[in-house]
Amino acid sequence: MNEGIEPSTSSSSTKETVFVRARREPFEHGLLPIPKLIFSDGTTTLGPLKEKFIQHASASSSSPLRINADGISQVLQISIENALLVLDTLAAVLPSDSDPLITAKPGDLDSVGVDINDLILFLYIQSYKRLLPRSHKDSASVADVWPSTSAFDGYLSALSPLQLVRSNSRRFMPSQTDEEAHQLSYLQKHMANILDLLAESVEGENEESLVLSLEKFEHLQFLIQFGEKGSEIPFSQAAPFFANSDPDMPAVPVPASQVHDWISQNITAALERISERIAPKENGPPNNSDQDVAMADACPSSFKGSSVTGSPSFVEGISKTSIVKQASDLKGSSVKVLNCHDSVIYILAPLRYATVYGCSDATIVLGAIGKAVRMEHCERVQVIVATKRICIANCRECVFFLGVNQRPLILGDNHKLQVAPYNTFYSQLEEHMSQVGVDATINRWNEPLVLGVVDPHDSLSHPAGVSDVPAESATCLDPDQFTNFVIPNWFGSESPASTKHNPFPLPEAFMASQQKNNQNLGDIKQALRDLQLEENRKRELSCALHVYFKDWLYASGNIRQLYCLQGD
Repeated sequence: MNEGIEPSTSSSSTKETVFVRARREPFEHGLLPIPKLIFSDGTTTLGPLKEKFIQHASASSSSPLRINADGISQVLQISIENALLVLDTLAAVLPSDSDPLITAKPGDLDSVGVDINDLILFLYIQSYKRLLPRSHKDSASVADVWPSTSAFDGYLSALSPLQLVRSNSRRFMPSQTDEEAHQLSYLQKHMANILDLLAESVEGENEESLVLSLEKFEHLQFLIQFGEKGSEIPFSQAAPFFANSDPDMPAVPVPASQVHDWISQNITAALERISERIAPKENGPPNNSDQDVAMADACPSSFKGSSVTGSPSFVEGISKTSIVKQASDLKGSSVKVLNCHDSVIYILAPLRYATVYGCSDATIVLGAIGKAVRMEHCERVQVIVATKRICIANCRECVFFLGVNQRPLILGDNHKLQVAPYNTFYSQLEEHMSQVGVDATINRWNEPLVLGVVDPHDSLSHPAGVSDVPAESATCLDPDQFTNFVIPNWFGSESPASTKHNPFPLPEAFMASQQKNNQNLGDIKQALRDLQLEENRKRELSCALHVYFKDWLYASGNIRQLYCLQGD
Protein backbone atom coordinates (compact mmCIF):
# COMPACT_ATOMS: atom_id res chain seq x y z
CA MET A 1 0.00 0.00 0.00
CA ASN A 2 1.43 3.36 -0.94
CA GLU A 3 1.80 6.13 1.61
CA GLY A 4 0.29 9.54 1.12
CA ILE A 5 -1.77 10.80 -1.79
CA GLU A 6 -2.15 8.66 -4.87
CA PRO A 7 -1.55 10.55 -8.11
CA SER A 8 -4.66 11.47 -9.99
CA THR A 9 -5.38 10.06 -13.41
CA SER A 10 -7.85 12.83 -14.13
CA SER A 11 -7.56 16.57 -14.38
CA SER A 12 -10.45 16.93 -11.95
CA SER A 13 -9.31 17.65 -8.40
CA THR A 14 -12.22 15.61 -7.05
CA LYS A 15 -10.69 12.41 -8.46
CA GLU A 16 -7.63 12.37 -6.20
CA THR A 17 -7.62 9.70 -3.50
CA VAL A 18 -6.16 9.98 -0.01
CA PHE A 19 -6.15 7.55 2.87
CA VAL A 20 -9.00 8.66 5.12
CA ARG A 21 -10.16 7.23 8.43
CA ALA A 22 -12.61 8.21 11.11
CA ARG A 23 -11.24 9.75 14.30
CA ARG A 24 -12.26 7.14 16.83
CA GLU A 25 -11.97 9.44 19.86
CA PRO A 26 -15.28 11.35 19.51
CA PHE A 27 -17.15 8.08 18.93
CA GLU A 28 -15.51 6.23 21.81
CA HIS A 29 -15.26 9.03 24.40
CA GLY A 30 -17.54 11.80 23.11
CA LEU A 31 -21.08 10.39 23.28
CA LEU A 32 -23.33 11.49 26.16
CA PRO A 33 -26.65 9.76 26.93
CA ILE A 34 -28.52 13.03 27.45
CA PRO A 35 -31.78 12.87 25.44
CA LYS A 36 -31.85 16.60 24.66
CA LEU A 37 -28.48 16.33 22.91
CA ILE A 38 -29.58 13.63 20.48
CA PHE A 39 -31.10 14.85 17.22
CA SER A 40 -32.05 12.33 14.55
CA ASP A 41 -33.13 14.83 11.89
CA GLY A 42 -29.72 16.21 10.87
CA THR A 43 -29.76 19.78 9.60
CA THR A 44 -33.49 20.32 10.24
CA THR A 45 -32.86 20.95 13.93
CA LEU A 46 -29.16 21.66 14.08
CA GLY A 47 -29.24 24.43 11.44
CA PRO A 48 -31.55 26.67 13.50
CA LEU A 49 -29.68 25.71 16.68
CA LYS A 50 -26.43 26.88 15.16
CA GLU A 51 -28.00 30.27 14.43
CA LYS A 52 -29.17 30.48 18.05
CA PHE A 53 -25.65 29.61 19.29
CA ILE A 54 -24.21 32.38 17.11
CA GLN A 55 -26.79 34.91 18.30
CA HIS A 56 -26.19 34.03 21.93
CA ALA A 57 -22.39 34.15 21.59
CA SER A 58 -22.53 37.49 19.74
CA ALA A 59 -24.73 38.97 22.46
CA SER A 60 -22.27 37.99 25.20
CA SER A 61 -18.87 39.43 26.02
CA SER A 62 -17.02 36.34 24.80
CA SER A 63 -15.83 35.61 21.27
CA PRO A 64 -18.68 35.63 18.73
CA LEU A 65 -17.44 32.22 17.56
CA ARG A 66 -17.36 30.56 21.00
CA ILE A 67 -20.12 29.79 23.46
CA ASN A 68 -19.95 29.00 27.17
CA ALA A 69 -21.95 26.68 29.44
CA ASP A 70 -24.64 29.28 30.12
CA GLY A 71 -25.29 29.73 26.38
CA ILE A 72 -25.33 25.97 25.78
CA SER A 73 -27.71 25.52 28.69
CA GLN A 74 -30.12 28.18 27.43
CA VAL A 75 -30.15 27.14 23.77
CA LEU A 76 -30.41 23.39 24.39
CA GLN A 77 -32.60 23.72 27.49
CA ILE A 78 -30.33 21.53 29.61
CA SER A 79 -28.99 22.07 33.13
CA ILE A 80 -25.80 24.05 33.73
CA GLU A 81 -24.31 20.83 35.14
CA ASN A 82 -24.94 19.01 31.88
CA ALA A 83 -23.74 22.00 29.83
CA LEU A 84 -20.46 21.94 31.76
CA LEU A 85 -20.28 18.20 31.05
CA VAL A 86 -20.62 18.98 27.33
CA LEU A 87 -17.65 21.37 27.53
CA ASP A 88 -15.59 18.87 29.51
CA THR A 89 -16.38 16.05 27.08
CA LEU A 90 -15.45 18.24 24.11
CA ALA A 91 -12.15 19.09 25.82
CA ALA A 92 -11.45 15.34 25.90
CA VAL A 93 -12.05 14.71 22.20
CA LEU A 94 -11.11 17.87 20.26
CA PRO A 95 -8.28 17.16 17.79
CA SER A 96 -6.16 20.29 18.15
CA ASP A 97 -3.92 20.72 21.19
CA SER A 98 -3.86 24.46 20.53
CA ASP A 99 -7.61 24.92 21.10
CA PRO A 100 -8.18 27.10 24.19
CA LEU A 101 -10.65 24.56 25.61
CA ILE A 102 -7.86 21.95 25.76
CA THR A 103 -5.19 24.26 27.16
CA ALA A 104 -7.54 25.68 29.84
CA LYS A 105 -7.22 24.58 33.46
CA PRO A 106 -10.03 22.29 34.69
CA GLY A 107 -11.83 25.15 36.43
CA ASP A 108 -11.60 27.53 33.47
CA LEU A 109 -13.48 25.56 30.80
CA ASP A 110 -16.63 27.65 31.14
CA SER A 111 -14.87 30.98 30.71
CA VAL A 112 -13.12 29.69 27.57
CA GLY A 113 -16.15 28.09 25.93
CA VAL A 114 -16.18 26.04 22.73
CA ASP A 115 -16.06 26.93 19.05
CA ILE A 116 -19.64 26.77 17.73
CA ASN A 117 -18.64 24.71 14.68
CA ASP A 118 -17.04 22.05 16.89
CA LEU A 119 -20.11 22.05 19.12
CA ILE A 120 -22.39 21.46 16.12
CA LEU A 121 -20.29 18.51 14.94
CA PHE A 122 -20.30 17.13 18.49
CA LEU A 123 -24.10 17.37 18.64
CA TYR A 124 -24.47 15.81 15.19
CA ILE A 125 -22.67 12.59 16.11
CA GLN A 126 -24.72 12.16 19.29
CA SER A 127 -27.11 10.21 17.05
CA TYR A 128 -24.41 7.59 16.40
CA LYS A 129 -25.29 4.06 17.49
CA ARG A 130 -22.45 1.74 18.38
CA LEU A 131 -21.77 -1.38 16.38
CA LEU A 132 -23.48 -4.42 17.87
CA PRO A 133 -20.87 -6.64 19.56
CA ARG A 134 -20.28 -9.94 17.81
CA SER A 135 -19.87 -13.41 19.26
CA HIS A 136 -16.39 -14.04 20.55
CA LYS A 137 -14.34 -16.36 18.38
CA ASP A 138 -13.36 -18.55 21.33
CA SER A 139 -16.43 -18.43 23.55
CA ALA A 140 -15.72 -21.68 25.40
CA SER A 141 -12.35 -20.58 26.77
CA VAL A 142 -13.70 -17.17 27.76
CA ALA A 143 -16.70 -18.71 29.53
CA ASP A 144 -14.35 -20.87 31.59
CA VAL A 145 -12.60 -17.79 32.94
CA TRP A 146 -15.63 -15.82 34.04
CA PRO A 147 -16.98 -16.54 37.53
CA SER A 148 -19.97 -18.86 37.30
CA THR A 149 -21.96 -16.97 39.93
CA SER A 150 -22.35 -13.41 41.09
CA ALA A 151 -23.84 -11.79 44.15
CA PHE A 152 -26.38 -10.20 41.85
CA ASP A 153 -27.32 -13.14 39.62
CA GLY A 154 -30.81 -14.46 40.21
CA TYR A 155 -32.62 -11.23 40.90
CA LEU A 156 -31.27 -8.79 38.34
CA SER A 157 -32.99 -8.64 34.99
CA ALA A 158 -31.66 -11.28 32.61
CA LEU A 159 -31.29 -8.47 30.11
CA SER A 160 -28.95 -6.33 32.18
CA PRO A 161 -25.90 -5.21 30.15
CA LEU A 162 -23.36 -7.25 32.10
CA GLN A 163 -25.40 -10.43 31.96
CA LEU A 164 -25.73 -9.96 28.22
CA VAL A 165 -21.95 -9.75 28.02
CA ARG A 166 -21.65 -12.89 30.17
CA SER A 167 -24.42 -14.89 28.51
CA ASN A 168 -23.90 -18.20 26.71
CA SER A 169 -24.07 -16.37 23.40
CA ARG A 170 -20.89 -14.55 24.48
CA ARG A 171 -20.81 -10.99 23.23
CA PHE A 172 -17.46 -9.35 22.64
CA MET A 173 -16.20 -5.92 21.76
CA PRO A 174 -16.06 -5.46 17.97
CA SER A 175 -12.57 -5.35 16.50
CA GLN A 176 -10.96 -2.03 15.74
CA THR A 177 -11.36 -2.75 12.02
CA ASP A 178 -15.10 -3.43 12.44
CA GLU A 179 -15.52 -0.15 14.32
CA GLU A 180 -13.48 1.79 11.77
CA ALA A 181 -15.72 0.58 8.95
CA HIS A 182 -18.88 1.29 10.95
CA GLN A 183 -17.77 4.84 11.76
CA LEU A 184 -16.75 5.56 8.18
CA SER A 185 -20.10 4.30 6.90
CA TYR A 186 -21.89 6.59 9.35
CA LEU A 187 -19.84 9.58 8.18
CA GLN A 188 -20.41 8.73 4.53
CA LYS A 189 -24.17 8.60 5.09
CA HIS A 190 -24.25 11.94 6.91
CA MET A 191 -21.43 13.91 5.24
CA ALA A 192 -23.76 16.00 3.05
CA ASN A 193 -25.65 17.22 6.12
CA ILE A 194 -22.42 17.81 8.05
CA LEU A 195 -20.98 19.95 5.26
CA ASP A 196 -24.23 21.93 4.98
CA LEU A 197 -23.88 22.84 8.65
CA LEU A 198 -20.31 24.09 8.12
CA ALA A 199 -20.85 25.80 4.76
CA GLU A 200 -21.81 29.41 4.06
CA SER A 201 -24.08 30.82 1.39
CA VAL A 202 -22.53 32.86 -1.40
CA GLU A 203 -23.85 36.39 -1.16
CA GLY A 204 -26.30 37.16 -3.94
CA GLU A 205 -26.54 33.56 -5.07
CA ASN A 206 -29.44 31.17 -4.58
CA GLU A 207 -29.80 29.12 -1.38
CA GLU A 208 -28.14 26.07 -2.90
CA SER A 209 -24.88 27.91 -3.57
CA LEU A 210 -23.00 26.80 -0.47
CA VAL A 211 -19.23 27.15 -0.19
CA LEU A 212 -16.67 25.90 2.32
CA SER A 213 -13.68 27.98 3.37
CA LEU A 214 -10.41 26.36 4.42
CA GLU A 215 -11.10 27.38 8.04
CA LYS A 216 -14.51 25.65 8.03
CA PHE A 217 -13.11 22.65 6.16
CA GLU A 218 -10.48 22.17 8.87
CA HIS A 219 -13.21 21.68 11.49
CA LEU A 220 -13.75 18.27 9.88
CA GLN A 221 -10.58 17.24 11.76
CA PHE A 222 -12.99 16.61 14.62
CA LEU A 223 -14.38 13.62 12.68
CA ILE A 224 -11.82 12.43 10.13
CA GLN A 225 -8.09 12.16 9.59
CA PHE A 226 -6.04 11.89 6.41
CA GLY A 227 -3.04 9.60 6.30
CA GLU A 228 -2.26 6.10 7.48
CA LYS A 229 -0.98 4.66 10.77
CA GLY A 230 0.57 7.75 12.30
CA SER A 231 1.67 9.48 9.08
CA GLU A 232 -1.09 12.05 9.20
CA ILE A 233 -1.39 14.56 6.35
CA PRO A 234 -2.29 18.15 7.33
CA PHE A 235 -5.82 19.01 6.28
CA SER A 236 -4.74 21.93 4.14
CA GLN A 237 -2.42 19.64 2.17
CA ALA A 238 -4.72 16.61 1.93
CA ALA A 239 -7.45 18.38 -0.03
CA PRO A 240 -6.43 19.16 -3.63
CA PHE A 241 -8.54 22.32 -3.72
CA PHE A 242 -6.65 23.83 -0.74
CA ALA A 243 -3.18 22.28 -1.21
CA ASN A 244 -0.18 24.60 -1.68
CA SER A 245 -2.25 27.74 -1.19
CA ASP A 246 -0.33 30.91 -0.38
CA PRO A 247 -0.23 31.33 3.45
CA ASP A 248 -0.36 35.10 2.94
CA MET A 249 -3.49 34.89 0.82
CA PRO A 250 -6.75 33.38 2.06
CA ALA A 251 -7.64 30.23 0.15
CA VAL A 252 -10.63 30.62 -2.15
CA PRO A 253 -13.77 28.93 -0.76
CA VAL A 254 -14.83 25.77 -2.57
CA PRO A 255 -18.38 24.61 -3.42
CA ALA A 256 -19.61 22.32 -0.67
CA SER A 257 -20.81 19.84 -3.30
CA GLN A 258 -17.26 19.51 -4.64
CA VAL A 259 -15.93 18.84 -1.12
CA HIS A 260 -18.68 16.28 -0.56
CA ASP A 261 -17.87 14.42 -3.78
CA TRP A 262 -14.17 14.28 -2.92
CA ILE A 263 -14.68 13.08 0.68
CA SER A 264 -17.31 10.51 -0.37
CA GLN A 265 -14.98 9.11 -3.00
CA ASN A 266 -12.19 8.70 -0.48
CA ILE A 267 -14.43 7.14 2.17
CA THR A 268 -15.65 4.64 -0.43
CA ALA A 269 -12.03 3.79 -1.27
CA ALA A 270 -11.23 3.41 2.43
CA LEU A 271 -14.17 1.06 2.98
CA GLU A 272 -13.04 -1.03 0.01
CA ARG A 273 -9.54 -1.33 1.50
CA ILE A 274 -11.03 -2.36 4.84
CA SER A 275 -13.13 -5.04 3.13
CA GLU A 276 -10.02 -6.38 1.40
CA ARG A 277 -8.20 -6.42 4.74
CA ILE A 278 -11.01 -8.28 6.50
CA ALA A 279 -11.72 -10.86 3.78
CA PRO A 280 -8.67 -13.12 4.35
CA LYS A 281 -9.39 -13.20 8.10
CA GLU A 282 -12.98 -14.36 7.92
CA ASN A 283 -12.02 -18.05 8.01
CA GLY A 284 -8.73 -17.71 9.86
CA PRO A 285 -7.89 -19.08 13.31
CA PRO A 286 -9.06 -17.11 16.36
CA ASN A 287 -6.35 -14.68 17.33
CA ASN A 288 -5.65 -10.98 17.64
CA SER A 289 -5.09 -10.51 13.91
CA ASP A 290 -8.14 -8.31 13.48
CA GLN A 291 -6.73 -5.73 15.86
CA ASP A 292 -4.62 -2.86 14.55
CA VAL A 293 -1.67 -3.81 16.75
CA ALA A 294 -1.21 -6.54 19.31
CA MET A 295 0.48 -5.76 22.61
CA ALA A 296 3.29 -8.25 22.02
CA ASP A 297 4.11 -6.61 18.69
CA ALA A 298 3.95 -3.01 19.84
CA CYS A 299 7.05 -1.06 18.97
CA PRO A 300 8.76 1.50 21.23
CA SER A 301 7.55 5.07 21.06
CA SER A 302 7.32 8.01 23.41
CA PHE A 303 4.44 10.31 24.14
CA LYS A 304 5.10 13.73 22.64
CA GLY A 305 1.70 15.36 23.02
CA SER A 306 0.98 15.18 19.31
CA SER A 307 -2.60 15.32 18.09
CA VAL A 308 -1.93 12.17 16.03
CA THR A 309 -3.10 9.29 18.18
CA GLY A 310 -2.53 6.46 15.73
CA SER A 311 -3.64 2.92 16.48
CA PRO A 312 -4.09 1.89 20.11
CA SER A 313 -2.08 -0.82 21.82
CA PHE A 314 -4.03 -3.80 23.12
CA VAL A 315 -3.79 -5.95 26.23
CA GLU A 316 -6.24 -8.74 25.55
CA GLY A 317 -7.23 -12.10 27.03
CA ILE A 318 -4.81 -12.06 29.99
CA SER A 319 -5.78 -14.72 32.55
CA LYS A 320 -4.26 -15.67 35.91
CA THR A 321 -1.05 -13.75 35.35
CA SER A 322 0.57 -10.36 35.89
CA ILE A 323 2.04 -8.14 33.20
CA VAL A 324 3.94 -4.86 33.30
CA LYS A 325 4.09 -2.45 30.36
CA GLN A 326 5.92 0.86 30.24
CA ALA A 327 6.03 3.59 27.62
CA SER A 328 8.66 1.84 25.47
CA ASP A 329 6.34 -1.19 25.15
CA LEU A 330 3.43 0.79 23.74
CA LYS A 331 2.64 2.09 20.28
CA GLY A 332 0.56 5.23 19.90
CA SER A 333 -0.97 7.17 22.75
CA SER A 334 -3.92 5.00 23.75
CA VAL A 335 -4.40 1.53 25.20
CA LYS A 336 -7.30 -0.92 25.34
CA VAL A 337 -7.44 -3.59 28.07
CA LEU A 338 -9.96 -6.18 26.90
CA ASN A 339 -11.32 -9.40 28.31
CA CYS A 340 -8.73 -9.89 31.08
CA HIS A 341 -9.49 -11.98 34.16
CA ASP A 342 -8.00 -12.85 37.55
CA SER A 343 -4.82 -10.89 36.79
CA VAL A 344 -2.83 -7.79 37.71
CA ILE A 345 -2.05 -5.43 34.83
CA TYR A 346 0.35 -2.50 35.10
CA ILE A 347 0.35 0.09 32.29
CA LEU A 348 2.95 2.53 33.63
CA ALA A 349 3.04 5.09 30.83
CA PRO A 350 1.80 8.58 29.88
CA LEU A 351 -1.13 8.12 27.48
CA ARG A 352 -4.05 10.10 26.07
CA TYR A 353 -6.84 7.53 26.24
CA ALA A 354 -7.45 4.20 27.95
CA THR A 355 -10.37 1.77 27.65
CA VAL A 356 -11.02 -1.18 29.98
CA TYR A 357 -13.72 -3.53 28.72
CA GLY A 358 -15.11 -6.90 29.78
CA CYS A 359 -12.63 -7.63 32.61
CA SER A 360 -13.28 -9.44 35.89
CA ASP A 361 -11.48 -10.19 39.17
CA ALA A 362 -8.49 -8.07 38.18
CA THR A 363 -6.37 -5.18 39.41
CA ILE A 364 -5.49 -2.66 36.69
CA VAL A 365 -2.99 0.14 37.30
CA LEU A 366 -3.00 2.83 34.61
CA GLY A 367 -0.20 5.40 34.69
CA ALA A 368 -1.17 8.95 33.69
CA ILE A 369 -4.04 9.39 31.20
CA GLY A 370 -4.27 12.93 29.83
CA LYS A 371 -7.62 12.82 28.01
CA ALA A 372 -10.08 10.18 29.22
CA VAL A 373 -10.50 6.69 30.64
CA ARG A 374 -13.57 4.57 29.85
CA MET A 375 -14.36 1.44 31.85
CA GLU A 376 -17.25 -0.71 30.70
CA HIS A 377 -18.86 -4.11 31.42
CA CYS A 378 -16.45 -5.08 34.21
CA GLU A 379 -16.98 -7.01 37.43
CA ARG A 380 -14.94 -7.11 40.64
CA VAL A 381 -12.10 -5.05 39.18
CA GLN A 382 -9.90 -2.58 41.06
CA VAL A 383 -8.69 0.32 38.92
CA ILE A 384 -5.96 2.71 40.04
CA VAL A 385 -5.46 5.69 37.74
CA ALA A 386 -4.28 9.31 37.58
CA THR A 387 -6.33 10.98 34.86
CA LYS A 388 -8.19 14.09 33.83
CA ARG A 389 -11.46 12.23 33.27
CA ILE A 390 -13.01 8.81 33.79
CA CYS A 391 -16.31 7.38 32.55
CA ILE A 392 -17.68 4.21 34.19
CA ALA A 393 -20.47 2.28 32.46
CA ASN A 394 -22.33 -0.93 33.31
CA CYS A 395 -19.98 -2.28 35.98
CA ARG A 396 -20.51 -4.07 39.28
CA GLU A 397 -18.58 -4.57 42.50
CA CYS A 398 -15.64 -2.49 41.24
CA VAL A 399 -13.40 -0.16 43.28
CA PHE A 400 -11.79 2.93 41.77
CA PHE A 401 -8.75 4.55 43.39
CA LEU A 402 -8.75 7.87 41.59
CA GLY A 403 -6.61 10.90 41.08
CA VAL A 404 -9.02 12.67 38.73
CA ASN A 405 -9.27 16.34 37.74
CA GLN A 406 -12.92 16.28 36.60
CA ARG A 407 -15.99 14.65 38.13
CA PRO A 408 -16.14 10.88 37.47
CA LEU A 409 -18.99 10.17 35.06
CA ILE A 410 -21.16 7.12 35.83
CA LEU A 411 -23.47 5.77 33.10
CA GLY A 412 -25.80 2.85 32.69
CA ASP A 413 -26.56 -0.08 34.96
CA ASN A 414 -23.99 -0.19 37.78
CA HIS A 415 -24.08 -1.97 41.12
CA LYS A 416 -21.99 -1.65 44.28
CA LEU A 417 -19.32 0.67 42.90
CA GLN A 418 -16.88 2.29 45.32
CA VAL A 419 -14.57 5.26 44.84
CA ALA A 420 -11.51 6.17 46.89
CA PRO A 421 -8.52 8.53 46.68
CA TYR A 422 -5.47 7.58 44.64
CA ASN A 423 -3.31 5.13 46.57
CA THR A 424 -0.01 4.42 44.81
CA PHE A 425 3.01 5.80 42.94
CA TYR A 426 5.91 4.71 40.78
CA SER A 427 9.18 6.49 40.07
CA GLN A 428 8.09 8.17 36.81
CA LEU A 429 4.52 9.02 37.83
CA GLU A 430 4.90 12.79 38.30
CA GLU A 431 6.94 13.06 35.10
CA HIS A 432 4.18 11.21 33.22
CA MET A 433 1.44 13.35 34.79
CA SER A 434 3.29 16.48 33.74
CA GLN A 435 3.61 15.23 30.16
CA VAL A 436 -0.14 14.67 29.76
CA GLY A 437 -1.38 17.53 31.97
CA VAL A 438 -2.88 15.75 34.99
CA ASP A 439 -2.92 18.13 37.99
CA ALA A 440 -2.14 16.52 41.37
CA THR A 441 -3.60 19.49 43.26
CA ILE A 442 -7.13 18.73 41.95
CA ASN A 443 -8.81 15.44 42.88
CA ARG A 444 -12.60 15.13 42.47
CA TRP A 445 -12.69 11.40 43.19
CA ASN A 446 -15.67 11.76 45.56
CA GLU A 447 -17.90 13.88 43.27
CA PRO A 448 -19.39 11.34 40.83
CA LEU A 449 -21.84 12.64 38.22
CA VAL A 450 -24.55 10.07 37.42
CA LEU A 451 -26.59 9.97 34.22
CA GLY A 452 -29.48 7.67 33.32
CA VAL A 453 -29.63 3.89 33.15
CA VAL A 454 -30.32 3.77 29.42
CA ASP A 455 -27.55 4.76 27.02
CA PRO A 456 -29.06 5.27 23.54
CA HIS A 457 -25.59 4.82 22.01
CA ASP A 458 -24.98 1.43 23.64
CA SER A 459 -25.99 -1.62 21.63
CA LEU A 460 -26.29 -3.55 24.93
CA SER A 461 -28.67 -1.09 26.61
CA HIS A 462 -31.72 -2.17 28.54
CA PRO A 463 -34.92 -2.74 26.58
CA ALA A 464 -37.52 0.02 26.48
CA GLY A 465 -39.34 0.66 29.72
CA VAL A 466 -36.37 0.62 32.11
CA SER A 467 -35.54 4.30 31.75
CA ASP A 468 -37.49 5.11 34.90
CA VAL A 469 -35.12 3.05 37.06
CA PRO A 470 -32.88 5.42 39.06
CA ALA A 471 -29.22 5.09 38.14
CA GLU A 472 -27.00 3.87 40.97
CA SER A 473 -24.06 6.05 41.99
CA ALA A 474 -20.84 5.01 43.72
CA THR A 475 -20.21 5.05 47.45
CA CYS A 476 -17.02 6.23 49.10
CA LEU A 477 -14.73 3.51 50.40
CA ASP A 478 -14.60 3.32 54.19
CA PRO A 479 -11.31 5.00 55.22
CA ASP A 480 -10.60 2.01 57.48
CA GLN A 481 -10.52 -0.18 54.34
CA PHE A 482 -8.06 2.11 52.54
CA THR A 483 -4.55 0.77 51.98
CA ASN A 484 -1.60 1.85 49.89
CA PHE A 485 -0.91 -0.21 46.77
CA VAL A 486 2.81 -0.86 46.38
CA ILE A 487 4.27 -0.96 42.86
CA PRO A 488 7.75 -2.57 42.83
CA ASN A 489 10.48 -0.51 41.20
CA TRP A 490 11.21 -3.02 38.43
CA PHE A 491 12.93 -0.54 36.16
CA GLY A 492 15.27 1.23 38.55
CA SER A 493 16.18 4.66 37.12
CA GLU A 494 15.91 6.46 40.45
CA SER A 495 16.82 10.14 40.21
CA PRO A 496 16.34 13.26 42.35
CA ALA A 497 13.20 13.98 40.30
CA SER A 498 11.73 10.51 40.85
CA THR A 499 8.32 10.25 42.49
CA LYS A 500 8.81 8.97 46.04
CA HIS A 501 5.27 9.21 47.41
CA ASN A 502 1.63 9.55 46.35
CA PRO A 503 1.44 12.96 44.58
CA PHE A 504 -2.29 13.39 45.38
CA PRO A 505 -2.89 14.70 48.94
CA LEU A 506 -5.08 12.35 50.97
CA PRO A 507 -8.28 13.63 52.63
CA GLU A 508 -7.97 13.94 56.40
CA ALA A 509 -10.02 10.83 57.22
CA PHE A 510 -7.93 8.66 54.90
CA MET A 511 -4.69 10.15 56.16
CA ALA A 512 -5.75 9.45 59.76
CA SER A 513 -6.66 5.87 58.86
CA GLN A 514 -3.30 5.40 57.14
CA GLN A 515 -1.44 6.76 60.17
CA LYS A 516 -3.49 4.49 62.45
CA ASN A 517 -2.63 1.45 60.34
CA ASN A 518 1.05 2.38 60.34
CA GLN A 519 0.94 2.82 64.12
CA ASN A 520 -0.77 -0.56 64.58
CA LEU A 521 1.84 -2.20 62.37
CA GLY A 522 4.63 -0.62 64.38
CA ASP A 523 3.04 -1.79 67.65
CA ILE A 524 2.74 -5.35 66.36
CA LYS A 525 6.36 -5.38 65.19
CA GLN A 526 7.53 -4.10 68.56
CA ALA A 527 5.38 -6.65 70.43
CA LEU A 528 6.93 -9.46 68.38
CA ARG A 529 10.42 -8.17 69.12
CA ASP A 530 9.65 -8.03 72.83
CA LEU A 531 8.37 -11.61 73.00
CA GLN A 532 10.65 -13.93 74.99
CA LEU A 533 10.11 -17.21 73.19
CA GLU A 534 12.09 -20.37 72.81
CA GLU A 535 13.28 -21.21 69.31
CA ASN A 536 10.61 -23.87 68.71
CA ARG A 537 7.85 -21.46 69.79
CA LYS A 538 9.28 -18.77 67.47
CA ARG A 539 9.11 -21.23 64.59
CA GLU A 540 5.49 -22.08 65.46
CA LEU A 541 4.57 -18.38 65.55
CA SER A 542 6.33 -17.75 62.24
CA CYS A 543 4.47 -20.65 60.60
CA ALA A 544 1.13 -19.39 61.96
CA LEU A 545 1.79 -15.88 60.61
CA HIS A 546 2.67 -17.29 57.20
CA VAL A 547 -0.55 -19.31 57.11
CA TYR A 548 -2.67 -16.30 58.01
CA PHE A 549 -0.80 -14.16 55.48
CA LYS A 550 -1.39 -16.75 52.74
CA ASP A 551 -5.09 -16.94 53.64
CA TRP A 552 -5.30 -13.14 53.44
CA LEU A 553 -3.57 -13.09 50.04
CA TYR A 554 -6.18 -15.42 48.61
CA ALA A 555 -9.21 -13.89 50.39
CA SER A 556 -8.29 -10.34 49.38
CA GLY A 557 -7.29 -11.20 45.83
CA ASN A 558 -3.79 -9.84 46.37
CA ILE A 559 -2.36 -13.22 45.41
CA ARG A 560 -2.82 -12.01 41.81
CA GLN A 561 0.04 -9.59 42.29
CA LEU A 562 2.43 -12.50 42.62
CA TYR A 563 1.43 -14.20 39.37
CA CYS A 564 4.30 -14.56 36.97
CA LEU A 565 5.98 -11.24 37.79
CA GLN A 566 9.32 -13.02 37.86
CA GLY A 567 8.70 -14.28 34.33
CA ASP A 568 7.46 -11.08 32.71
